[in-house]
Amino acid sequence: MKKDHVLRRAAEEDYAQELKWLKQADAGTAPTNWQLSPQAVLLYLMGGKTSKGKAITPKYFGQRRLIELSIATLLTDRALLLIGVPGTAKTWLSEHLSAAISGDSRLLVQGTSGTAEDAIRYGWNYAQLLQKGPSKDALVPSPVMTGMQDGKIVRIEELTRIPADIQDGLITILSEKQLPIAELQMSVQALQGFNIIATANDRDKGIHDMSSALSRRFNTVRLPLPATLKEEVEIVHFRINQLHPDLDIEKTIGTKDIEKLVTIFRELRSGQTEDKDLKLKTPSATLSTAEAISAINNSISLIKHFDKGETGLAESIVSSVVKDAQQDKVALQEYLEAVLKTRRGWNKLYQSCRDLLPD
Repeated sequence: MKKDHVLRRAAEEDYAQELKWLKQADAGTAPTNWQLSPQAVLLYLMGGKTSKGKAITPKYFGQRRLIELSIATLLTDRALLLIGVPGTAKTWLSEHLSAAISGDSRLLVQGTSGTAEDAIRYGWNYAQLLQKGPSKDALVPSPVMTGMQDGKIVRIEELTRIPADIQDGLITILSEKQLPIAELQMSVQALQGFNIIATANDRDKGIHDMSSALSRRFNTVRLPLPATLKEEVEIVHFRINQLHPDLDIEKTIGTKDIEKLVTIFRELRSGQTEDKDLKLKTPSATLSTAEAISAINNSISLIKHFDKGETGLAESIVSSVVKDAQQDKVALQEYLEAVLKTRRGWNKLYQSCRDLLPD
């Protein structure tokens, strides 16, 4: 399989050259089993230039202090919990922190309501278990166990989707830095460099609250949505250029169109216009920065392959906003009539969106 045909490469593969430059120019001291010093990890995340003049692209657009706090936490005996609404770059940040620190972002546990204990602790090769009984050869390590043995960062996505009794399997690991294997009367001890980055969505439904015992073992960093329209447009534009490096974005969908879509998402998300003059109904959709990126990406596909023009942007807006056929349709309809209809230069987009509203 050709690397060029892989849909999504790991962060340490995509940014291998930058990580190499940072390592070569790193004048700081890297902690045991860290690939880079804390200062170099910060430079990798926030962007800038190395001491040798190599340009490092920013991976996170936001408050520098949040990244400093995240890195500092991973140097302590506390694990890191990144929390926020969908689309605040929690997963993106955890992946790039792991890539910069451990050189490996693929030690991952995806949290769901069906996540079992063996995803956190260990499992067994049942063929060998039946043949020989419990043994080291029959043991199947979880990503957490592997991270402990190798001194690497482990990522746990959507921690609060995991049932509470399974979550609590982390308590001994985080407090004692070891994982008991009762069947073998032994335990795995964590090497220096091991830690956990977990993410959680604080606006989800049906989540499992963390126990106070587990919460105490995490430092929590809350990631906010982009504070300004300019900042959010910059993020969306940056990611779209990453997704389409060989495409002239301006000839397909211009910066003004990106700004229009992001403005609509921000106003519907916040329930008020950018100038705060008018209150709006909010739809059920989250309309996060991540969804704006997805909608722009979809628009590019419609425009490029089906010659949709501004209709392609409208179709992406309507399909993103209207998730609930009744509630969301009303919210978008009122927004179109009260806001877009009267905005200078927005008439074509207003008309296209109105024509696409479901009956």
